Amino acid sequence: MNILAGLETFLYVISSALFYPVIAGLVILTFWIVISFGSFLREYLERRHGESSALMRYKKVLESKVSSLPAVMDIEFERFLQSAELELIKSLDKIRFTIRVGPALGLMGTLIPMGISLSALAQGDMPKMAGSMVTAFTTTVVGLACGVAAYLMSLAKEKWVRADMREMEYLTELTLRTQKTEVKSQTTKENEDEIYEEA
Repeated sequence: MNILAGLETFLYVISSALFYPVIAGLVILTFWIVISFGSFLREYLERRHGESSALMRYKKVLESKVSSLPAVMDIEFERFLQSAELELIKSLDKIRFTIRVGPALGLMGTLIPMGISLSALAQGDMPKMAGSMVTAFTTTVVGLACGVAAYLMSLAKEKWVRADMREMEYLTELTLRTQKTEVKSQTTKENEDEIYEEA
């Protein structure tokens, strides 16, 4: 029986020790959501005007690669396209992380103070109990709000990422075909010049 009581005390100590990291995590998550919403709003306004910073960067790098193309340009373009698409997909990871972690931290921030609150109730400390309950409900609301905000942003961002990937594939294919046509016409012209010189 003493072993069970000791294990329960040990778990209670661990749970109480996690309280401050959970609160700190929720505060950091809240600040991150506010900052992310600002960048999300800026990107939304840019896209309303038909601009995409990721697409413009890709186009600029693609144009610089055209000037120094190796013989295997199609393979190089494919590799560059895949790495750019991977970067776009990685940009969604932080939002997906927040969707999962926000509510989880909110739930932890609810259950830990409730344990403290029940302990205070057993000791007859009503003010401590009331304070713990307020903290419990506040953390739930903040955690769920972070999760909902991140989910709403992810809905729009996933559409933007898919549209950017489709446009990147189009730009790569267009650049590749243009280069092949230019190389072919240049080779044909050189052959004609050689035939003309021989004649």
